[in-house]
Amino acid sequence: MTIQLSIRQLTKRYKTGEGVSDISLDVRKGELVTLLGPSGCGKTTVLRCVGGFLEPDSGDILIEGRSVLKLPPEKRPTAMVFQSYNLWPHMNVYNNLAFGLKIRKKSKSEIAESIKRVLELVRLPGTEKKYPSELSGGQQQRIAVARAFLLEPAVLLLDEPFSALDAKLRHDMREELRDLQARTGLTMVFVTHDQEEALSISDKIVVMNAGRIEQIASPQEIYDSPSSLFVAQFIGKMNFVNGVADGNKVYVQNIAFANTKKDQGNVTVAVRPEDIVFLDDPSEGLPGKVHQVMVLGHYAEVSLETECGMLKAFLPRDEVKEMYPGQNVRFTFAKLITYKSA
Repeated sequence: MTIQLSIRQLTKRYKTGEGVSDISLDVRKGELVTLLGPSGCGKTTVLRCVGGFLEPDSGDILIEGRSVLKLPPEKRPTAMVFQSYNLWPHMNVYNNLAFGLKIRKKSKSEIAESIKRVLELVRLPGTEKKYPSELSGGQQQRIAVARAFLLEPAVLLLDEPFSALDAKLRHDMREELRDLQARTGLTMVFVTHDQEEALSISDKIVVMNAGRIEQIASPQEIYDSPSSLFVAQFIGKMNFVNGVADGNKVYVQNIAFANTKKDQGNVTVAVRPEDIVFLDDPSEGLPGKVHQVMVLGHYAEVSLETECGMLKAFLPRDEVKEMYPGQNVRFTFAKLITYKSA
């Protein structure tokens, strides 16, 4: 598949010392790639360099095989959607959408046809005469996305576009964006600090930390096989316990597990809550005591007091009906990942 966006050894440092160093990334045509990381990790810096709003110290940015470093934002084949919508409050929806097309010298008939088409695309037909103040937050953000679509960018850049919306609306907008992307085949680079958002909409996730890339992989691979302790800590819920790797085994307390990474010596063992398995045989596995049971919709979170520390386990809610605080249990790990201890 064609490489639509190529970022090559991009470096941009601020006087504060923050920024990004040696960022390299290829985005294929039609992909939705998410830059994910905590605040200050550099994800927005990368996005703004691609859009032309920041000038990198070194490196190159190619879109459709051509360097865009010397082009100002308005000349680049990109469009950007911000979290603040950036709609002009004194203009109705039609004029907000038409503004960029008028600058590009499109005819009135072309503009009218394009706006009609894009409003149908974002499921807001008939809103041309409404003003931003008459729209909900979700509708305003869809108009902002529609405006970006009208520019027919080679790459659409989205900087935490849903962070100002409430949880349910955020969820709905993710589905809308994924559906739009599937229907149009538009290449998108999405920035967020919300791991659930990244996991739910992305073809590929780029996890960033302190200005550098930690891992680039599919959502499933990022979740199942985090390449570093940072990624394991950042993506999803995870339990961490101390272990010892020796030969082909990793020992947690006196229980042996397969040493798939072939580590040796002290290791940090990472276990997803859903990979904690409760055992019926009191002679098997590790001992624990139920501290708390919380039913969270379709599943339950069980807190366990163990010799390894407090652990969290996820179970179907029907399986915790007989559980109670203070109950002694035995458990093991269906899957674990090890990281060399510092």
